Amino acid sequence: MDWTLAALCGFAFLAGFVDAVVGGGGLIQVPALFVLKPELPPATLFGTNKLSAIVGTANATWQYGRRVQLPWRILLLIAVTAFVFSFLGARAVSYLNPNALRPMIIALLLAVFVYTLIKKDFGSLHAPKLTANQQRLCGITMGVIIGFYDGFLGPGTGSFLVFAFVGLFGFSFLLASAAAKIVNLATNAAALVWFIPTGHVLYRAALPMALCNLAGSWLGAHLAIKRGSSFVRLFFIGVTVMFPTISPSE
Repeated sequence: MDWTLAALCGFAFLAGFVDAVVGGGGLIQVPALFVLKPELPPATLFGTNKLSAIVGTANATWQYGRRVQLPWRILLLIAVTAFVFSFLGARAVSYLNPNALRPMIIALLLAVFVYTLIKKDFGSLHAPKLTANQQRLCGITMGVIIGFYDGFLGPGTGSFLVFAFVGLFGFSFLLASAAAKIVNLATNAAALVWFIPTGHVLYRAALPMALCNLAGSWLGAHLAIKRGSSFVRLFFIGVTVMFPTISPSE
């Protein structure tokens, strides 16, 4: 194993851990791929990231699903919508420059960070506040916007999902993190439906990275379930300020 692959595997382990706790593993893994594999086209780097990340996300989904009671009906609606729009977002990578969105994403993540920091009780309790119809409307809207973004760019998707589930649906941070995994699993799978057939996956990097992402995911989900919403909230605050310090194009 060369040093580049070893470094990518290390970043994949850390990304799997962070992603399992609160999402945002792409904030670590995508810039690492851009920096360490600058000779590859962006679509291949994003496809390699997705294949690696989906293994850890699947593991976290399984762990949360066994231990956290989830509202499956609304989550499946969001996941299906996000699947469709994530596929469209992945296709758009070949035609548009994903870095054009970076300033807007930085601003959004900073706003999320400030709001979460100021509102001390944000996500501490599970207090659903939407009717069934409102949940469906918000869920479809989330699926469209976040699904397309995850297929097109990706980093920060888990953080946006967690924030939306806490802020709009009234979920606790632990439940929001668990719910985010379901949707994120769907968006990763949809993106791969386009990336794999078009040859935009570097398997010799993606497969060992996937194993390391899986190991990090197992540890992260275990700690999140054991320590609860307060632990997840601290990680959420940290992840929302991580993105402005890194640039995938560096």
